[in-house]
Amino acid sequence: MKAAFADGRGLRAGVLVTVALGLVLPIAAGLWQTARAGAGMLPAIGATDLSFGPVLDLIALPGFVSALRLTLVTGLLSSVLSLLLAIGVCVVMHGRISQRASGRLLTPFLAAPHAAMAIGLVFLLSPSGWIARAFAPLMGWDRPPLWASVNDPGGVALILGLMVKEVPFLLLVMLSALSQIPVRQHLAAGRSLGYGRSIVWIKVIMPQLWPLMRLPVMVVLAYSLSVVDMALILGPSHPPTLAVLLLRLFTAPDIGLLLPASAGALLQAMLVAAAFALLWVLERAGRAIGCWWVRRGGRGSSVEPGLWVATGLAVLLFAAGALAMMSLLVWSLAWRWPWPGVWPESWSLRAWSIQGGGWAAALGNTLILAMATTALSLTLAIAWLEGEDRARRGRAGWAEALIYLPLLVPQIGFLFGLNVLFLRLGLTGGYLAVIWAQALFVFPYVMIALSDPWRALDPRLGRAAGALGAGPWRRLFTIKLPVLLTPILTAAAIGIAVSVAQYLPTLFMGAGRIATLTTEAVTLSSSSDRRVTGVYATLQTALPFAAYGAAFLIPALLHRNRRTLLPGHAT
Repeated sequence: MKAAFADGRGLRAGVLVTVALGLVLPIAAGLWQTARAGAGMLPAIGATDLSFGPVLDLIALPGFVSALRLTLVTGLLSSVLSLLLAIGVCVVMHGRISQRASGRLLTPFLAAPHAAMAIGLVFLLSPSGWIARAFAPLMGWDRPPLWASVNDPGGVALILGLMVKEVPFLLLVMLSALSQIPVRQHLAAGRSLGYGRSIVWIKVIMPQLWPLMRLPVMVVLAYSLSVVDMALILGPSHPPTLAVLLLRLFTAPDIGLLLPASAGALLQAMLVAAAFALLWVLERAGRAIGCWWVRRGGRGSSVEPGLWVATGLAVLLFAAGALAMMSLLVWSLAWRWPWPGVWPESWSLRAWSIQGGGWAAALGNTLILAMATTALSLTLAIAWLEGEDRARRGRAGWAEALIYLPLLVPQIGFLFGLNVLFLRLGLTGGYLAVIWAQALFVFPYVMIALSDPWRALDPRLGRAAGALGAGPWRRLFTIKLPVLLTPILTAAAIGIAVSVAQYLPTLFMGAGRIATLTTEAVTLSSSSDRRVTGVYATLQTALPFAAYGAAFLIPALLHRNRRTLLPGHAT
């Protein structure tokens, strides 16, 4: 046994079994329970016969067709536009700004939870928001204009909110993937043959970049088609998106609605699968068209103007996101803010005063869940990577699929079924159930963030320590972990940010008994007191920011006399 763990076989097998039982099995069990309920089998409420009744009841619901159409429009359009803008910015800015500077600029947008960003956009875009106040003197408005700038029937505000979060994510993934491609050499060769910069990107670089981008794009698609918290805050209410409609059915007092809700959850999963199939078809068609275009040998026309337009739109999008985050803090400190003042007339900390527990209880729960899920996920990720090192085996394709699986399956599609399973086991309503559910989504991000830095570690460090008599565990704790402190803390910061942002897992598995900053912020987003909402959303945003700040400052202090171990230097 000791020898098996020393050479990595036992450690690797143990981690894989743990991940399979703790991550894959709950998702499969959740989908199975949801499928049974969607087919009319839910003995807990007396439904024991298989039937198509739940499907027919779902189709007969008022607004179902509109909700389905709205889901497809907002999900697909936001994903496509986000990808196009990210590509435009990447092509224009590559070589003009370093990857380190790009990462720092994008980090605030990635760290901000989706719900907090959505609330900030409401403060910015609503008829009484910052933008309307800024234009009021120019337009002569003596009262807020009567327009639906948020919660609009077409879902424009929701599309904008999704893009504010998705463009930075895709852009960061692209910049990271480009480090594996000799971009400068390709550009130089293409220019020497008479091709423009933009044509070289389209014909030569993008075909190499796309395979590295495929999975992240699928993650964006899955999220956009099944998002709940942003849709509750920015999306229309009557009818809502399909995910919000299903949430209402799952939480309705009438338990009979659980059956059509389960059928809808399966439909949600099928929509995501259909989107993946469409992406596969478009990829094959794009490959055929691209090969034909390349074989023609034409130099093509420049698309630089379009790229600069995309970059300009992305800059406006980032500006909106930055103002949205700033508005959270401003509203939490505002006291009297009459129309059409751009800034409050008076400021106060009264909204921050604690009454009956207030935000302090939600903050405590959020910290407990974030610390526990991040510690668990980080431990599993380090054990997985160390097992690969000791076994001297790379990661198989099926293992990569295990990591991405929770990010590709809609949460609403299996969390109800998982909640039913947890009820039978007596786990629901407590911290353990919520930590387990959140870890399903925290672990993949932690694993993805830590994998590349871990593999890039110079293997000669471990060999030198081994030659001096250090065993595998001593090499791990005295060589690898200290050298990889910055990537480990960065992965931990990402884990905390993901945990803080979780809404559905906390709502379902907590059974309404565990209030976090996210669940409270989403609930308060429809209230009339923006100051209290601003307090919760500000705290929700501050936690990931503090985690990222600690990930930068701690290595800077501990490694202040070791330049190559400081953040921003290659290992």
